[in-house]
Amino acid sequence: MRTTAIVVAAGEGRRIGGDVSKTYVPIAGRSLVLRTLDRILSTPAINDVVLVIAPDDFERCEKLLRGDLDISNRAWSLQSGGATRQQSVQRGLTRLHTATEIVVIHDGARPFASAGLFHRCIAAAADKGAAVVGLPARDTIKFVTADGWIQSTPERKSLWEIQTPQAFRKDVIVAAHEIAACEGFEATDDAMLVERSGQPVFVLEGERLNFKITVPEDVWLSELLIRAGRVS
Repeated sequence: MRTTAIVVAAGEGRRIGGDVSKTYVPIAGRSLVLRTLDRILSTPAINDVVLVIAPDDFERCEKLLRGDLDISNRAWSLQSGGATRQQSVQRGLTRLHTATEIVVIHDGARPFASAGLFHRCIAAAADKGAAVVGLPARDTIKFVTADGWIQSTPERKSLWEIQTPQAFRKDVIVAAHEIAACEGFEATDDAMLVERSGQPVFVLEGERLNFKITVPEDVWLSELLIRAGRVS
């Protein structure tokens, strides 16, 4: 069963601060994108990777990957992204190997997802058609109006914070993106597109260390975890 991972790293990520795109921010001396690829390319169940990046970063990223001894000889390709995350994933889907059966979609800013997490997600997608990872919400969630008033409070036990990886049979995710493009619908994650297409999506419990690096505090935490030996 051939599995291709699409890694989405086309956003500027300016919330993290500085002049460097988040994709290339150093985490304990190694670029964020390389740390994410380290995890994915060390997962035996994944055969190849399509890395989706900002069009202006193509030359820079290719040079970075080809110059890295741990990455250069692995099965990866680059694809320029679109104006939105959804468009970037859709462009990544055009680069799938013809023999690909399972597609894994992962945020380039989540460098600590374990090989075991990828494996469980891929296995669930092969069995059920679509699977994502997430964590039960620990805080109370409120629906709040645009002017700052609490509207309602949903039952917390049914709420999950969804992460990536998200894995799908190829026909399921390609069809979901085609439907959304035809209808002009934009979603915040790929599971939402699959849900709209009528395909049930299974949720697996994720990992607390699989957080998304978004703000400077996330970089500091990542480096602390690495120095403490909590992550490789």
